[in-house]
Amino acid sequence: MNNLYEKRLGTDRMLPLVFRMALPAVAAQIVNLLYNIVDRIYIGHIPGIGTDALAGIGVTSSVIILISAFSSIVGAGGAPLAAIALGQGDRERAGKILGNGLVLLLLFTVLTSAMAYLSMRPLLMAIGASEHTIGYAMDYLSVYLLGTLFVEVSVGLNTFINTQGRPGIAMCSVVIGALLNIGLDPLFIFVFGMGVKGAALATILSQACSAWWVLHFLTSRKATLRIERRYMRPDRRIIGATLALGVSPFIMASTESLVGFVL
Repeated sequence: MNNLYEKRLGTDRMLPLVFRMALPAVAAQIVNLLYNIVDRIYIGHIPGIGTDALAGIGVTSSVIILISAFSSIVGAGGAPLAAIALGQGDRERAGKILGNGLVLLLLFTVLTSAMAYLSMRPLLMAIGASEHTIGYAMDYLSVYLLGTLFVEVSVGLNTFINTQGRPGIAMCSVVIGALLNIGLDPLFIFVFGMGVKGAALATILSQACSAWWVLHFLTSRKATLRIERRYMRPDRRIIGATLALGVSPFIMASTESLVGFVL
């Protein structure tokens, strides 16, 4: 097994290492921001309904941010624990953290999707939807929730790629999804005439590709820390440690959603 990338995390000079790890992440976030802006530009220019549709999509953003925040429990809670285990040479524990992290993401997907579907209309009305915008908000969110698993996996497991010293691979997962979404949006919204449902479909298909990229790497021989079935058996100590470390990042990530609810 080639651990060259991992070894460089412990042997390279600090400042160049920080830049090498940080710059791809910054670039990915810039591209991600761009695709969010472009997404709303397309929706806002839907003939006849653009204004109301854009308002409806805006209402759903708080719910979407809250759902995405659950992935930070694994991404910001489990990945640092895996990095520590790798640094200690305990690859079995690192593998269990990754495997149990995937199990947690599957559980979060079921819980958040079910709760969002069951309370969708009253929740959206409570946080600002009107009779003019509720239809667009529900159309968008009902399709978007079909891709909850892709969101949780792509965001929650991407940090485990960084943990192995491969920030470029992690960046590609975000860039691929963002660029694909920019291309699919006009196709589904205008060419196929699907409106806001088309925008949501373009988003979840893009996230599916990002999730596939992450899973493909984490199950390939290129990864030094891989997803293995034997490590996916739930371990209460591993899950407890992940939740304990991940609750703070979750609270910080979900605070943005809370601000949206209050406003």
